[in-house]
Amino acid sequence: MPFSNSHNLLKKNFDAEDEYPDLSTHNNHMAKVLTLELYAKLRDKLTSSGFSVDDLIQTGVDNPGHPYIMTVGCAAGDEDTYVVFKDILDKIIEDRHGGYKPTDLHKTDLNPENLQGGDDLDPNYVLSSRVRTGRSVRGFCLPPHCSRGERRAIEKLSVEALANLEGDLNGKYYALKNMTDDEQQQLIDDHFLFDKPVSPLLLASGMARDWPDGRGIWHNDNKTFLVWINEEDHLRVISMQKGGNMKEVFARFCTGLTQIETLFKSKSYEFMWNPHLGYILTCPSNLGTGLRAGVHVKLPNLGKHEKFGEVLKRLRLQKRGTGGVDTAAVGGVFDVSNADRLGFSEVELVQMVIDGVKLLIEMEKRLEKGQSIDNLIPSQK
Repeated sequence: MPFSNSHNLLKKNFDAEDEYPDLSTHNNHMAKVLTLELYAKLRDKLTSSGFSVDDLIQTGVDNPGHPYIMTVGCAAGDEDTYVVFKDILDKIIEDRHGGYKPTDLHKTDLNPENLQGGDDLDPNYVLSSRVRTGRSVRGFCLPPHCSRGERRAIEKLSVEALANLEGDLNGKYYALKNMTDDEQQQLIDDHFLFDKPVSPLLLASGMARDWPDGRGIWHNDNKTFLVWINEEDHLRVISMQKGGNMKEVFARFCTGLTQIETLFKSKSYEFMWNPHLGYILTCPSNLGTGLRAGVHVKLPNLGKHEKFGEVLKRLRLQKRGTGGVDTAAVGGVFDVSNADRLGFSEVELVQMVIDGVKLLIEMEKRLEKGQSIDNLIPSQK
């Protein structure tokens, strides 16, 4: 792996103190918990595929902080990472996921019938709705650590499985390396295309190796159900559409995801999962459900209000720019989504977004009229 020193065996000639990274200016979850003593305890350990603690922490070492979010500061290389390096990851997970303990058990609920409302978010404010998650195929290394052969095998397996989706989920696969200019432009226009990572967080972890080999995008004919292959995770599954009908988006998401898992099982493969961490993904921030339910919502007045950040925190929501994690809001339009992934079920997280966005829109309408929102400030969820 060219992005770390883990394969330099001469580093064993130096003490842990000599190899311990300088984290004095860092502000991420990894830097908060990695002590010299902990590093010394873990530095000689390897997972079954050869992933080291230096591999694990590299993205957090190279990126001291982030202008918009508190980053995790590490990325897993395989399923075994969460076992071999649990001494550090348990602390990071507890810090990132609101006190989630090593003894806690995760819950999953992919039944859209359990969702209350969500089909009536005001389309004058909510421009689009989406729900996405990731899935990792057991038996393969994760993208920061996988080989070319593994990546190509995951692509082949995924394309074969997705080809069996039927009805309104029937679609087509586009390999990044084989795209025509017209296909590429169309996917850009549809806001579907993921390109070679430019984020230093992803680059430092090694996810861009061999780009674009083994990467691609599948979407259904209606362009409302999308699967990214071999980006940050083996699979990124996304349900999306214009407007504010989050209930419809979530129902399609649950149906498609369930069918994909059934198709993988028919080929004798299963997704990485355990009772404590739920679904296993590359970034510890996405453990559990791996789910991010979000809307692009117009909040030009609330977005400038001094209490906006506190309101989002109390609703367990987060904001980004509409261009993604490294962008700011444009024209008062924010990407608002759930802040949690682990410790809550999929239905609970989508419900938080639905209820929270309704309140944000009510606040925006108040501010449009020059009225106070003080009596709408929620208590902490």
